[in-house]
Order: sequence, then structure tokens, then C-alpha cells
Amino acid sequence: MIETKIRKVGNSAVLTLTTEMLAILDAKEGDTLFVVRGDDGSLRVMAHDPSVAEALAAAEAVMDENRDLLQALA
Repeated sequence: MIETKIRKVGNSAVLTLTTEMLAILDAKEGDTLFVVRGDDGSLRVMAHDPSVAEALAAAEAVMDENRDLLQALA
């Protein structure tokens, strides 16, 4: 577990990410992060858009199912 603090900057609350957190996320300053709320009320911080990952997984499944047809069309 990594501990961090919330601090006030102007009218916003800011969560500071340490170098270790950025390394775990494979992110750097200026990158966009995505926060997803879990069913249990938790928040997950992700470096990649989860909807894009789901779409890519679905596309891969369709390509696997139709491999012969796609090869014939190529």
C-alpha cells in the first residue's frame, strides 16, 4: 500500500502521485489518467481508458472467430 495526501490548490483538491505510483501506472507528468468507480465504492486509477481496452478485446475475439474469412478477404 502506498500512502499519499490530499491538499487544496485553489478551489480544487489535489492528490499527489509519487514517482513510485507513476512507475506502477507506467505514466508520466502530463499523461491522462482514468478513474473508475468499483461496485464496492472504491476508485481505481488507470493509465489506459478501460472502454478502449474492452473494445480491443471484443475486436480480437471477433477476429479469432472469423480468422479464415478475414484471411480470404485479405
